[in-house]
Amino acid sequence: MSTQKSNPATFYTLILYICGFILFLEWFYPLQEVTDTTNISMFMLYGVLCFLLSFMQVRWWLSFILKGGALLFVVNSLFFTTSFLNPLWIGELLQDSIVNMQALFNKTWYEFTPLFRSTLFLILIWLMSYLLHYWFVIRKRVLMFVFLTIAYLAVLDTFTVYDGTAAIIRSFIISLLALGLAHFMREMDREALRFTLAKKSAVWLLPLVAIVLFSSAVGLAAPKFSPQWPDPVPFIQSSAENAGFSGEGNGGIQKVGYGEDDSRLGGSFVQDYTPVFEAEADEEHYWRVETKDVYTGKGWEKSRDSSFTELGKTPPMFQENVNLETKQATIEFQGDEALDKLVYPYGFDYVEAPEGEPYFDMSSEAIRLMDDANDPITLENYTVDYGYPTFHIEALQQASSSDNSMEAYTQIPETLPDRVIELAKDITAEEETQYDKAKAIESYFSSTDFTYQTTDVPVPEANEDYVDQFLFDSKVGYCDNFSTSMVVMLRSLDIPARWAKGFTGGELVDAGSEKNTYEITNSNAHSWVEVYFPGSGWVPFEPTKGFSNLSDFQNEPISGETQQQDALQQSEQETEDEEQSEETAPEEEKEEESEVASAAASNSGPTTMEWMLPTVIGIALLLIVFILVYRSRLRLQSKWVRRKFTADNNVENQQEAYHFLMKVLQKQGEAKRPGETLREYAMKIDKKYETTDMQKLTEHYERLIYRDDDKLASKTEVAQLWQNLIKRILS
Repeated sequence: MSTQKSNPATFYTLILYICGFILFLEWFYPLQEVTDTTNISMFMLYGVLCFLLSFMQVRWWLSFILKGGALLFVVNSLFFTTSFLNPLWIGELLQDSIVNMQALFNKTWYEFTPLFRSTLFLILIWLMSYLLHYWFVIRKRVLMFVFLTIAYLAVLDTFTVYDGTAAIIRSFIISLLALGLAHFMREMDREALRFTLAKKSAVWLLPLVAIVLFSSAVGLAAPKFSPQWPDPVPFIQSSAENAGFSGEGNGGIQKVGYGEDDSRLGGSFVQDYTPVFEAEADEEHYWRVETKDVYTGKGWEKSRDSSFTELGKTPPMFQENVNLETKQATIEFQGDEALDKLVYPYGFDYVEAPEGEPYFDMSSEAIRLMDDANDPITLENYTVDYGYPTFHIEALQQASSSDNSMEAYTQIPETLPDRVIELAKDITAEEETQYDKAKAIESYFSSTDFTYQTTDVPVPEANEDYVDQFLFDSKVGYCDNFSTSMVVMLRSLDIPARWAKGFTGGELVDAGSEKNTYEITNSNAHSWVEVYFPGSGWVPFEPTKGFSNLSDFQNEPISGETQQQDALQQSEQETEDEEQSEETAPEEEKEEESEVASAAASNSGPTTMEWMLPTVIGIALLLIVFILVYRSRLRLQSKWVRRKFTADNNVENQQEAYHFLMKVLQKQGEAKRPGETLREYAMKIDKKYETTDMQKLTEHYERLIYRDDDKLASKTEVAQLWQNLIKRILS
């Protein structure tokens, strides 16, 4: 632990540091109201520990162990039921970190898990303890942090539900105390006044406290004008909501979310993370709402008006080549975000709702709940039974060409530019099967020529085609651009395809033992592609750059018996004990093969994990080495200077050693002030470190500089004085 100044100086420094910590706490209080952060007290306690260790200036390795250990303890307490001493939870933490690092590299930050976000928040608290110690204790410059705190509270008070009145008053009072105390301490250092003269610290501190409290009380009690400026929030919100709807196709900003009108696509939008619904399901998958089949050159429409008929027997979504596993999902809408159409996963079979009957629209495959008067109703929650599909790649590759019944799904407008058709032919020139052609077009969009972005996205002019503009002119856009372009190119090759819309899987907010809970927000609104394969049905594809197909594809061949299974047959099948035991082994083996193949087909497969783990470990080790080297840089430099100094104690090396000593003192906050002589500076340093070595060394340095005389003192003695000072300063 480093040597502290005299008691009054340490007392003032402690008070200043406490003021900084109180201001830092003001950043915590609003989090419970404006975010979904819970257990704020745990983060505050961790902050207390970090700030205390930083103030005590314990050795870096001990500080690293204590802060790092406390961070792991907090993470274990918040997210794991396993004991802290049980090492099993560390493996789960590393696995979660690897998944989130993959999301980081893919720039899908919205997929960060609460565990990873909380860990980053704790690391931020750790770093802030160092930063505030430097600002408040070393530099005694507090104005920047005061300004940031007041601005932070003002923004939250203006644009969120948080009432920052009391917080701003508290921060104002603490800030005045901190600013006054910091100025006083800088003046004491500048004038070289001795703190020991202040036998009673209260004599110096009480007038400042009295003035701040008195002025604050007068400010609170005095009459005040009402706000003179109008509230800017309604104007800003109305401007954001109305932007981009002038009808001129100028690409104005819109707000992301699920909408009904897709007749004119294009333009920029801003993200909206308002929760729409939460879903309890076994895994992440698409949440489907409807499909559209007519491309107009500007957007999508339905070939027939919606005609909802009572849903008796569910129309099969898939055919004999698709395996279906019976599952169940529960959907619960948030606030006023309920839709008048069901959101459902692929393989929909039945909906269990507290009221209403399901009705089905054959043209768009939308499902709606209606009451006895055939009026649509919206529900806050319902449960969906479905058969989770597994598509077999071999069956898709062997699928024959579609019959004439799918002709409506190969429609393209007569005005479609020929270069779109030629591009589709060029991309698929070397492919033979319908599946391989679809995969070739899907992969084409992952090239560097295309960019996923939501801003500066153009709207086609009156004489421009939406797909043509994206493929050849702008090459920037979001899901609507990518999915529409793929559908149109497939149709130009006479491959039946349609445009599907709904939501992506959302964010995992709770990994339960039986089911996971996902939060789906407006920002998860999405569109993708469905391609028809005889023997399988409509199969989803994901061309949007940066997104992964959420469906399960298997590369293993399937038997005839497995092909004919569907979700209902699996749930109703009853066999004798001997038959069950005979069939269990091959079925389990097949499931294991399915899981392995599925993992290989997904973005998070074994190949990714194999390179991700050493990458994460390597980055962590490099970061640790960098921190250790940076924290020890002065010690390492001092060893190098000492080696030169000891090997050849000539005049040049002696001067270099003295200059390095002054550099170390400057880094420790003890720089020589302008106008201060070397002897005055040496006396101040000796007084702080309770030694006389600096004055002796300075006397030798002056003889060396002004007299060019290095023989009046023993070189061994000079080297020893220098080493003693370096050790004392860096201790």
